[in-house]
Parts: sequence; C-alpha cells; structure tokens
Amino acid sequence: MARLGFELQKKSSHSQARAARFTTLHGPVETPIFMPVGTQATVKSQTVESLKQVGSNVLLANTYHLLLRPGPEVFRKFGGIHRFMNWDRPVLTDSGGFQIFSLPHSRRMNEDGAKFQSYVDGKMHLLSPEVSIDMQKAIGSDIMMVLDQCIPSTAERREAESAMHLTHRWAKRSLDARGDSPQSMFGIVQGACFEDLRKISAEAITSLPFDGFAIGGLAVGEGKNQREDFTELTAKLLPENLPRYLMGVGTPIDLLEAVHRGVDMFDCILPSQLAQRGVAFTSEGKLQLRRTVYKFSEEKLDPACDCQTCQIYTRAYLHHLHKSEEVLGWHLIALHNLTFYHRLMREMRESILEDRFDSYYRVKRQELVRSDEKNPVVVSKKSKKNRTPVTAETNEV
Repeated sequence: MARLGFELQKKSSHSQARAARFTTLHGPVETPIFMPVGTQATVKSQTVESLKQVGSNVLLANTYHLLLRPGPEVFRKFGGIHRFMNWDRPVLTDSGGFQIFSLPHSRRMNEDGAKFQSYVDGKMHLLSPEVSIDMQKAIGSDIMMVLDQCIPSTAERREAESAMHLTHRWAKRSLDARGDSPQSMFGIVQGACFEDLRKISAEAITSLPFDGFAIGGLAVGEGKNQREDFTELTAKLLPENLPRYLMGVGTPIDLLEAVHRGVDMFDCILPSQLAQRGVAFTSEGKLQLRRTVYKFSEEKLDPACDCQTCQIYTRAYLHHLHKSEEVLGWHLIALHNLTFYHRLMREMRESILEDRFDSYYRVKRQELVRSDEKNPVVVSKKSKKNRTPVTAETNEV
C-alpha cells in the first residue's frame, strides 16, 4: 500500500541534493523541508497562527512526552492531535527512542522495551514498540517513527552492534503493530560511526515495507566532519524513491551540508531554544542579542528579512526583552529564526529545481558560518583559555 505517493522532482547535476514532493493524510509536503519541534503538541513560544505565518508545514511531536501527559485517552477523545492543537497540516511523531536514550539512570532496557519512571507522577511505564505505535495511532500523526534504541554515536562497536540488531527487531514489531492504519511509518538506520554496521542496518531496514527512512544515531557525540561523512554514507544506501530524514539536525549550515548529501527532511529544537537565549540567525551572521553592543541599536534584526519581528522591532528592543527575561522576546526571536530556516529550505529547493544548487551551495556555506561582522566578539586570551568549548551537540552558545 503506497501511503505517500513520493515523487522525486529533480536531482542536482553536481550534488546529491534532491527536490521532491509527497502527500500525507493532511496535505502535501515539498522537500527539502525543516520541521519545527512541537514536543508537547506545541512549538515553544509560538502559536499555530504564527507557525503558519512563518511558513511551517510539518510539525514534529513527541510520543514519550505525550504518552505521559495528556495521555492516549485525551487524543482518542479529540480524534487526534490535529483537532486537539488546532493544526490542520501534517504532523510527524518520533517514537520516544531518543528520550529513553537521554534517561540512562531512569530506565531499564530489555528485549520487550524500556521500563522507565514517569517524571509527571512517578509511575512506572513500559515503552515497547507496540505501546509506542499504539500511542502514535492515538495521536493520529501523518508519519510515525519506529521505536529504536539510540546510543551515543561514539559507542564501542559491541554496544553499537547490539543496539542496531535490537532496532531491527523492534522495527518489524512496529510494522506489525501498525496493522492497516493509513498512517505512514519510517524505519530508522542505526550503526553509530561504524561504516559496515551502517551498511548492514540500511540493508535490513530498507528490506522492510516502510514509507520512508531516517538516519538515526547522529548529532549525539560525534564531530561535524564525522556526522557529514556518515550522513552521506547512509543517504547513499537509502532508496531514491522514498523520503530521507536526518533526525535531530541541526544548525543552518548542518542543513545545507545534509541537503548537499541527499537528505530531504530535518527537525531540530535550535530555532526556538537559541531564541530563548537571545540568539538570532540573520543574513549578517549569528547575533547574540544579549550583548550590550545592541542596547542602543536602532537597526532592524535582519535588514534582509520580511518577518514581523524584522519589520517592526529594533535590536535594542529585542535586547531589552531578552535581558528582562520577557517571553515576548523569546517569541519574536524564535519567529524570526523559524522564518530564516524556512526561507533557507525554500531557497535550496528552488536552486535544485533550477539546477543551480552547486553554485548556491558554494556561496551559502560561507554565509551560514558567519557571526555579526559589524560587532565582532573580542575574546581576551585569558577568558578564551577558561572558556567552555562550544559544540553543536550541547547546543551551547
């Protein structure tokens, strides 16, 4: 049963970049696409109306968190997440595998699943493939993810191989649990940073009748170059006629590099999370609005952006809101960051369709790593020596 009707519209002549289109139960999706993370049926600091305003089309929700609160009974009463949160566009739900990975001291793993204690009421739960899929069916997402065992990408080979095989067994159980549901389901390729394991995992997962495939187990410990290498390796092992999804990645430059390597779909908390810290992605580089240099700035946040934030508010006002810890500042900066991400994806898609992605990529990869060039940060040798390293994985800024 073909659930998405995937159409590969164009592939770049000098790159692995692709533009595609598929149709979900709640409408069409054009790729490359970035999916804002709405962990608990909400994208932090945003409304449904503001998300549509900035161009969001697919949201990601979290099975683990929604299982604990509000629970499957609420979603069944409302007929799913779309009516519950008043969102009429596609939703992808992750399975809860990453959340289980992030709670090493609060869960026990075995063949059945992961037994963990709820942070809401202290009760014990078993998250198995069957429970995860049953919850995702109650949520009514357009795309469900199989339950997998996520481990650090830097894990030893024995641990990586064991988790990979368990992921394969759980993938089959997840498919069986879907039954005749019209919801789509993606399989997940694991294998940490071992080339042969990635090949074994891709062969096993792509042999099953999934509607798309995800690259899992990256952005959890490895360096940028290693992540890019394993993204490229894994993407090449996946079918051309189905969507490819890189889970939990990343910064704008990460997205550009992954599209260049053949990935179609992305999600990440960074646009909203960094906005809360006063960080904005702009055409002039990444701005740290908490800095005093912006206290008297009458400039718009980004002169090249037409979002509401950039049209109305000054950098000085956004600086003030952030320093005052006002929620409005978080909302306005996140609104801009999401606009920036969605514009980047549209530009990449247009450049692929017009077969000029190669030149676009060469220019954009330089632009996306800049910081504010007008007001550069000057770090003394003493403070630089004591500074905590900045990494993509920790999302520290």
